[in-house]
Amino acid sequence: MYVPFSELPAAARIWVYQADRPLTAAEVAAVQPALRRFADEWTSHGRSLQASADILHHQFLIVGLDEAAADASGCSIDASVRFVREVEVALSVSLLEKARLAFLVDGQVILLDRRELKAAVAAGRLLAGTPYFDATVARKEALQTSFPVAAEQTWLARYFN
Repeated sequence: MYVPFSELPAAARIWVYQADRPLTAAEVAAVQPALRRFADEWTSHGRSLQASADILHHQFLIVGLDEAAADASGCSIDASVRFVREVEVALSVSLLEKARLAFLVDGQVILLDRRELKAAVAAGRLLAGTPYFDATVARKEALQTSFPVAAEQTWLARYFN
């Protein structure tokens, strides 16, 4: 059952899928009906899930689930990944690739290959306070309070010491 993302509880489970490029406003608008349809039809062992899906910062596909109502099963999580793959095809974008990290620089989301991280810090392109989008956040509350968060407050802190 579709639930507006704003109405999911703070403890809702989320999955973050980072696009390999910014999505246009037209792409975001075009995919919204599919996001709602997926959340509305998503089930676990025949039970309807209270779920939502949204695009943030024109870069991140977020799937949210109120686990207090019903948990996702392995099969339902597999179904969500299949849906993400469908979105990839529809938008000609990669959402499942994890090699790049997302930062907010001058109001824009920039992607940086993990292998370039040390050089970017050494060159001063990334600072300890640079906002970082941690795609491993697992709860809506963390998404609201720490997405993005200063790089020095994450596992990236070791690069700034």
